[in-house]
Amino acid sequence: MTAIATRPETEHRGTTAPPARRRDSERLLNRVALGTLIALAVLWLVPLAWALATSVRPAQEVVTNPTGWFTAHPTLKAYGEIFDAGKLPYWYANSFITSILTTVLTVIMASLAAFALSQTRFRLRRAAFVMLLAGIMIPGQVLMIPQFLALQSAGLLNTYWGVVLPQVPNVVAVFVFKQFFDGIPRELIDAARADGAGWLRTYWQIVMPISRPAVSAVTIFVFVGVWNNFLWPLLVVTDPEMMTLPVGLTSVQDVFGVPYAQLMASAVLGAIPLLAVFALFQRRIVEGIAGTGLK
Repeated sequence: MTAIATRPETEHRGTTAPPARRRDSERLLNRVALGTLIALAVLWLVPLAWALATSVRPAQEVVTNPTGWFTAHPTLKAYGEIFDAGKLPYWYANSFITSILTTVLTVIMASLAAFALSQTRFRLRRAAFVMLLAGIMIPGQVLMIPQFLALQSAGLLNTYWGVVLPQVPNVVAVFVFKQFFDGIPRELIDAARADGAGWLRTYWQIVMPISRPAVSAVTIFVFVGVWNNFLWPLLVVTDPEMMTLPVGLTSVQDVFGVPYAQLMASAVLGAIPLLAVFALFQRRIVEGIAGTGLK
């Protein structure tokens, strides 16, 4: 009787209490993951910290000791020279305008295309999606000459639209939206259609309000990509007042030759807006990555 009474209690304890070995392995895994993240963060921050330190060092110190970190006489002379040599306010404004326009148009066009591929039914739908994904394998450089000639014939060189329009088609953004839209219950779409909502109204009033994680992810990634884009604005913009920030800062560097203080100051000025975007929307970035299945 005693053995029968105590056996269930022993089994119950064995199934509920986690083994000490498992707890130790989980702690070790957490420590390794934390250490890896800290090491990667340090590796990412060291170049930025060195650029910031170099930008406030006197030019003579940078020439004599380019790899130094500290100075007894910090100065903002390099930043002043960049402001004096270029048209920095114009370049910041141009970068913001082109980045915002491209981001808004990309979100609208990519989400519409993804909605059609995900929620509507038409012939050759799968073939259209496969052909769309095949566009990822085409290097963007291959299309630059045809796009340049098309914009030249349309008179869009040295304009905002000349910078924006070729960057709007984004296959990755379509894929991200489609992956998210595929997870929306079909019953929700059918209920909206049964209530008399058209496809456009269903897209705008039903699908998009619940797709904020996907919208946030695409918005941030497209904005950062357009802001950092150097080659395409360099091809279509020659007017100094229409240049974006990466192109304009390069022209300033050409004026100075290769003085590292001005070069690092240019890098810091170009990175400040992106760091601000990340600091303000880091939660949205994480939610967007988790919500859209990006790895």
